[in-house]
Amino acid sequence: MPELVVRHLGLVEYQPTLEAMRQLTRERDEHSADEIWLLQHPQVFTQGQAGKAEHLLAPGDIPVVQVERGGQVTYHGPGQLVAYLMLDLRRLDLGVRELVTAMEQSLVELLAGYAIEAAPKADAPGVYVAGDKIASLGLRVSRGCSFHGLALNVDMDMTPFLRINPCGYAGLKMVQMRDLLATPPVFDEVAQRLEQVLRKRLGYAA
Repeated sequence: MPELVVRHLGLVEYQPTLEAMRQLTRERDEHSADEIWLLQHPQVFTQGQAGKAEHLLAPGDIPVVQVERGGQVTYHGPGQLVAYLMLDLRRLDLGVRELVTAMEQSLVELLAGYAIEAAPKADAPGVYVAGDKIASLGLRVSRGCSFHGLALNVDMDMTPFLRINPCGYAGLKMVQMRDLLATPPVFDEVAQRLEQVLRKRLGYAA
């Protein structure tokens, strides 16, 4: 089984992280280890490849960055757990749809551990609790390798989501773990649990 390197990076600026992810994807070869980065970003809106400007309602002072992942506009901010998956899909013998399913099921399993019942939707990538979106997905594949990934709302200021149509859906309600639990979740614990379920679902040894 190929090696998996998992990096817990803390709170890191979006643009340098994006450039580092692009560089790793550009320079890797068939012997390079796969990597998962778990982190948080300062406030930023990111607009996917097919993103439409009308879904940015009132970004205000929060920067907007155009990126090459799939999907429409989303928001990242402190208290949201972001996982970037730089995986050699050919080596793992995984299709893009299979990777998306593995990511969604990892999130469902993680949330079940907190007694939060979540599920994916066939027509709208991501993970939902009673119709409200708790996690977003957006991937790009280049030369058989994935980058970008997922974002799980853990314990954050949710108001910036009101400045956009999240993922291109007007009126889509976003929700976070903190609102669904009696006691606030511990961010680092959530990150550790996500690492464990991703390792398992993607077939890496724990």
